[in-house]
Amino acid sequence: WPSIYVSIDVIVNQETPPHLDKVSAPSLLDLLVSLGTHDAQFHISDLGSIFGYQPGTMIYLAGKLLCHSVPKWENGERIALA
Repeated sequence: WPSIYVSIDVIVNQETPPHLDKVSAPSLLDLLVSLGTHDAQFHISDLGSIFGYQPGTMIYLAGKLLCHSVPKWENGERIALA
């Protein structure tokens, strides 16, 4: 199907260490979608912010500019589309 995104990553049950997205354009936002049954949190360390990242959450983020991560969670399965 047509998409404005260059690629889609599927992340399954993986912690995501703090990082900047290398492929993203600084002027565009990345879309992250959280699926599954988990209780994970989404961290944006450059802002000192922690957000709930429950299944069904969608986050638009300047991933090339803001360092972000999803640390280990306690319960459930996590699937993320990024």
